[in-house]
Amino acid sequence: MTHPLVSVIIPADRCDQTIERTIESALNQSVPSEIIVINDQSPDHLDAVMERYQQFSEIIYIKNDQNLGAAKSRNKGVSMARGKYVAFLDSDDQWAPEKLKKQIETLEETGMVLCCTARELMTPKGEGTGRVIPVRQVISYRELLKHNCINCSSVLIRAEVAKEFPMEHEDSHEDYIMWLKVLKKYGPAAGINEPLLKYR
Repeated sequence: MTHPLVSVIIPADRCDQTIERTIESALNQSVPSEIIVINDQSPDHLDAVMERYQQFSEIIYIKNDQNLGAAKSRNKGVSMARGKYVAFLDSDDQWAPEKLKKQIETLEETGMVLCCTARELMTPKGEGTGRVIPVRQVISYRELLKHNCINCSSVLIRAEVAKEFPMEHEDSHEDYIMWLKVLKKYGPAAGINEPLLKYR
């Protein structure tokens, strides 16, 4: 494939019922992307689901030799990323079609290194609830200290920054710690207050 602009990182465990819709939402983005799916020793039928995508040159499917957890699996995907940007996407969430395009435009316009979006909550069956969790247009380090308003599946971040700050502490808000480190060094994050993430 052509050189990807975005590397989409999907840690996958016990998700054979949801990951197809997740992958389709990543494939439906309007920017050149590679989609890195990391099977974290999933005990279900994930391999069978992923066989349907073996002809897709933009999808890279790898398996962990042992269960690493979401944070280390994401770090593994980030280390492989070839894109200018990294986007995180959990295996039961979905994106609106213009999500990545709008985020890239926002980062290019603002010079910020991280962008997140609002999200609509879905039911366990993947149906929309109409309930939207908003985000501020600019999220400062001080604001982020109060609570984690940056949802992992909504994040687009410059790849070199993601590689600089790998996720740590699997059992204690590993993504939140990463965002704090990024904002402390690089300044505020950008927020797009549109529900471009459908969050299960």
